[in-house]
Amino acid sequence: TYFSAWFCPFAHRATLALEHHGKLIDYEWVESLGWEKRTNTDGATDSGKDWMYHWKSEELMKVNPLGMVPTLLSKDNGKVVSESIVTIEFLDNLVKQTYEDIPQTDFLIPHNDCFEIARTRVWSDKVNRELCSPYYSVLVKQDKEEQKLAFMELLQNLDRFSRELEKTSGPLFLENSQLSVVDMTVFPWAWRYYVFEHYRGEEFAIRRDKEYEGYDITPFHDWLDAMLSIDSVVRTLPDKERYLEHIGKYADGSARSKVAEAVRRGVSAHEYDDEKDKY
Repeated sequence: TYFSAWFCPFAHRATLALEHHGKLIDYEWVESLGWEKRTNTDGATDSGKDWMYHWKSEELMKVNPLGMVPTLLSKDNGKVVSESIVTIEFLDNLVKQTYEDIPQTDFLIPHNDCFEIARTRVWSDKVNRELCSPYYSVLVKQDKEEQKLAFMELLQNLDRFSRELEKTSGPLFLENSQLSVVDMTVFPWAWRYYVFEHYRGEEFAIRRDKEYEGYDITPFHDWLDAMLSIDSVVRTLPDKERYLEHIGKYADGSARSKVAEAVRRGVSAHEYDDEKDKY
């Protein structure tokens, strides 16, 4: 059983891995997160809008008391796997242990190359911190200067990612266009960057210009184009307009979630704390 949420980029990571291995892993999707409105009595959202809280399904809370997606529940042994990057790695290892004669290029972890395993682990963590977390800083922060500062930090990090992409034949992270855990870690946010221009203005568009704001992020755009040419990736994409409506809750400051609370507390989204960022 796959406890998920259509809008959640963290869950999107697991969906990408499940669809990539779709012929080998059967799963049942259970939609487990949504939104509920609570009256804004203190004006704390700065927008006059009511607070929007996540509701979490009872079934999810039974298997994962933290109520986080993605969460996988094995029907065979009742064991639970959670945390998005861990879930990608788990699914890849499950296929490796269950099936023989799977081509190495079908795996998301380069199991036959210890150096590349190490590089993918380093960069999975790096893109999570540097390309995913700033997304929430641009959207949750309501001060224009803070938004711009977060955006410029993101551009700098995209430039670093672009330089790493140039180290192989491209356009994906590993050689020979092999999909990897790194690609699946960053893609859900990279695809969602389009919301910046809608909610923060034209100056927040991530353009393809070769020297945009002093950075050359052309390899990033080539990488994104390549990802969007893969059928198993395209199948996972939410409707753009529907997602825009959803993420507006973050842009206007009314969303209450762990990552939003972490940003309001003054730390990065990936530094959220289950105790400090309760909502």
